[in-house]
Amino acid sequence: MTYFAFLALFVGIPILLLLGVAWWDGRSGRKRPAALANWPVAGGILLHALIALVYTTPWDNYLVATRVWWYDPALVTGIVFGWVPIEEYTFFIVQPILAGLWLTALARRLPVATGPTAADGKIRMGGLAFLGLVWLASVGILWSGWQPGTYLALELVWALPPIALQWGFGGDILRRNWRLVLLALVPMTLYLAGADAIAIGAGTWTIDPAQSTGLLLGGILPVEEFLFFGLTNTLVTFGLVLVWAAESRTRLADFRSSTFLKSRTSY
Repeated sequence: MTYFAFLALFVGIPILLLLGVAWWDGRSGRKRPAALANWPVAGGILLHALIALVYTTPWDNYLVATRVWWYDPALVTGIVFGWVPIEEYTFFIVQPILAGLWLTALARRLPVATGPTAADGKIRMGGLAFLGLVWLASVGILWSGWQPGTYLALELVWALPPIALQWGFGGDILRRNWRLVLLALVPMTLYLAGADAIAIGAGTWTIDPAQSTGLLLGGILPVEEFLFFGLTNTLVTFGLVLVWAAESRTRLADFRSSTFLKSRTSY
C-alpha cells in the first residue's frame, strides 16, 4: 500500500463523508451550541492544521533521521523535504481536518455543558502537576539512554508541553465538556490506530523494534503508535474545544486586563 493510497482510503474518504454531514447540518439548520461557537469551524480547524504542520515537522524529521521509524522508499513518491516524504507532511494537515470535522459533527448533536464549579482552579492545577511529572519522567528516560524507551519518551516530551498549556488554561472547560471530548477522542484514536496497524502490516512504514518497548497491540501495532494518535487527537480536540468556547474569550480578556494592570502599577 502506498502512503498516498493510505491517506486517500483512511483519511480522504472519511473527510469527504464528514464534509457531507457538515453540508447536511447546514441545510438542516443544525448548529453548535452558543457556548461552543466562539470561532468559525473552518477557521479553527485550519488554524490547528497549520500549528500541527509547524510544530510536528522538526520532531518528525528527527525521528526519521535517527531511524526511530522509516518508510518504504518504493511506497512514496520520492518527494522529500528534510528526511520526511511529502506524504507525511500531508498527514500532518489532514489528520486535524478529520478530527476537527468529527468533533464538529458531535458538537452539533450533544447537549451543552453546565457552568463553572468551585473546584475549577484545583482541576487545572492538579492536571498540570500530573502532566509535569510525566514529562519529567520522560526526560529522565531520554537522559538515561534506555533505548527501548526512546520513541515513547520522545512522544511524551514533544506532546505534553502544549497539552499542559491547554489544560492549564482551560482544564475546567474541558472537564465540563467531558462527554464531547471523550466521544471525539476515543473513536478517532481507535480508528486511526487501526488504520495505522494496517499500514504497518502492509509495510508502508516501520517502527524500529530497538527504539520501542516491543509491546504490540493485536500483535501488530506498537503501543507507541496508539499513544501517538491519542496524543495528537488530544491536542486537536482540546485546542478546538477551547478555541470554540465562549468562556475562553472572557478568560483571555481577563488575563490580558490583569496583565495590563500589573504592568501599569509596576511603574
